[in-house]
This record gives sequence, C-alpha cells and structure tokens, in this order.
Amino acid sequence: MTFHQPDFARFPCLKLAYDAMHAGGFAPCVLNAANEAAVAAFLRGQIRFTDIARTVAHALEHVPAGEPESIAALVSADTETRARAEAFFQAA
Repeated sequence: MTFHQPDFARFPCLKLAYDAMHAGGFAPCVLNAANEAAVAAFLRGQIRFTDIARTVAHALEHVPAGEPESIAALVSADTETRARAEAFFQAA
C-alpha cells in the first residue's frame, strides 16, 4: 500500500475533522452535530452536497470555549449546534 497526504481541497470535511480533533474541547461534538444536521438536510434535498462543508465550517466558528464538564454540556452543545446549522442553511 502507498499512502499519500490527503487532498483537503477535494475533501474539505476531512480538514475540518482534523482541525476539530486538534482543537479538542467541544469542537468534535460541534463538528459531529453540524455534519449530521447538514447531511440530513442534503438527503431531504434542502441543500447541495457542497453545502455540507460550509455548514460544518460555520458551526465550528461558534464552538463554546473550554472543556466539556459533563455529558449534559455536550448534549447542550449538540442541540445548539443542530439549531445553528438549521438556521444557517435555511438562511442560504
């Protein structure tokens, strides 16, 4: 097998995932929630495939500061992110 550096221009969500992983804190939770909301909207025909990465990037601009102190904090961040993602692609 031969491995190559990923092409982040072709796969922007992969770059966002690496960024969230390195950022830590709430970022992976926010990435996941935004991605799930965007993919669901794509499957419903509400957004284009290329809008998924834009939605996730927008959500990652609003990551809560600090480290999650509890599962409840993660659930709250997940819920808020899904609402923010919905508002983002509804406005587009």
